[in-house]
Amino acid sequence: MDNFTGKVAVVTGAGDGMGRELALQLSKAGAHLGLCDISEDTLAETARLCAAEAPSGTKITTHLCDVGDEQQIDRFRDEVLAQHETDHVHLLFNNAGVGGAGSFVTDDRDSWQRTFDICWGGVYWGCRSFLPALMAADEAHIINTSSVNGFWASIGPETPHTAYSAAKFAVKGFTEALITDLRLNAPHVCCSVVMPGHIGTGIASNSALAHGAEITADVAERAAMFRNTAPTSSGNAATVILDGVREKRWRILIGEDAHVLDMAVRNAPEDAYEPEFRDRLGEHLQQLVGDKDANG
Repeated sequence: MDNFTGKVAVVTGAGDGMGRELALQLSKAGAHLGLCDISEDTLAETARLCAAEAPSGTKITTHLCDVGDEQQIDRFRDEVLAQHETDHVHLLFNNAGVGGAGSFVTDDRDSWQRTFDICWGGVYWGCRSFLPALMAADEAHIINTSSVNGFWASIGPETPHTAYSAAKFAVKGFTEALITDLRLNAPHVCCSVVMPGHIGTGIASNSALAHGAEITADVAERAAMFRNTAPTSSGNAATVILDGVREKRWRILIGEDAHVLDMAVRNAPEDAYEPEFRDRLGEHLQQLVGDKDANG
């Protein structure tokens, strides 16, 4: 699918970050969009930005949907098909995700389950719900967002990261298993797993909202720091994803940090959760940045 013109694309988590950038680039390419998010205001802004750049006749619909709830995803699907007056969808970007509830031992069950339901359930239920519409298209592609935490279940030796990592491992394994399943039972449908490193998104503040927490000044400051210090922008990440779809790549790593970490884990899997591993990783990334600066 090297041309998105006239294709129907569904994007979850479209109110911000990679979801918004995917929507923007897809709309510029002439795709019709069904966008969802839990934030009405940010979703409306995404739609406005897309409409300003999209070719005449491009249809853009917005839908409030919490992807951690299967019934809401089913309603989202029904709304998209009805409002686009179609029985098929060409592209499904299961992009929505949140952090939180890092410890299985000390965090409460509800917050842990909430993180897992959004990050894994949103992908599983999204695929379940939209699969008949994808199969009804002449060609289709499922794009599931995992993370580098889908192959390295850590953000460092002193911070537990279980809910998010478990969910992202599930997304990666599920998508890889779909490759054979789709080839045998729906060969016109492809799938890709996306594994970003540190991307400049609003996941920190969005996670607080998803867990019902107040966006305090401290939360806002941490969220801004996460976004502003990222080595890869949301726009660049969306470009890498869409290029991967055009090239039918099933495995899409985003960011030099993701590539470095992937190789480090493969080279020394038994050391991946030792404190020294993170130190060596940091040194490697610093050297990479220094080499890039030296080369302009």
